[in-house]
Amino acid sequence: MSTERSAAADPISLLDGLATTRAIRRYTADPIPDEDLAAILWHAGRAPSGSNRQPFRFLVLRDGEHARAARALMGEAFRRGWNAKRNADGYRPSPFAESMQQYVDGFEDIPVVVLVCLDRYRAPSPYEGASVYPACQNLLLAARALGYGGALTMWHLDVEAELRECLSIPNSAALSACVTLGVPAGHHGPVKRKPLADVVYDDTWGHAPDWV
Repeated sequence: MSTERSAAADPISLLDGLATTRAIRRYTADPIPDEDLAAILWHAGRAPSGSNRQPFRFLVLRDGEHARAARALMGEAFRRGWNAKRNADGYRPSPFAESMQQYVDGFEDIPVVVLVCLDRYRAPSPYEGASVYPACQNLLLAARALGYGGALTMWHLDVEAELRECLSIPNSAALSACVTLGVPAGHHGPVKRKPLADVVYDDTWGHAPDWV
């Protein structure tokens, strides 16, 4: 059992979890037991949604025949996505760039991949993600609480049509996000973020309040 996983025996507070949960893109080869995966997804399903319709659907991809084919499709898409981003944004060698390269190169070996979908009940809308993304955050926080780590990504959309065919996903379901999960090869927080005064305005745009 890894050090990070063992640490889950000592519960963290909700605020500690919010302050220390970071995107984890490097994982060990350890699987996530069914009971832990079920707990993570149960807590994801407690998230709020518009009109309490609970339209989120979680398509879990691990070792099944269709899962392996889908993960191969996504692995190629993720490598293309990172290569394009790295070249366009001019990323230089750094721990982040190294982590991203390792992430996409080993995508097919990530223990759990979850496609977070939205079961549409009306025409597609630019606002529909509001009923899915809270569940994604719940999922990541629940994983953190149990000693796992994850990252939310969108490069799966590059092969959306192929994924729909491979996994029999109907057109009525939006492929809203892809979340990868596993036992961290590193660790969570503390995280580096901008000072609160740089991101909070009071009364008018650009006016930093004294109380932050």
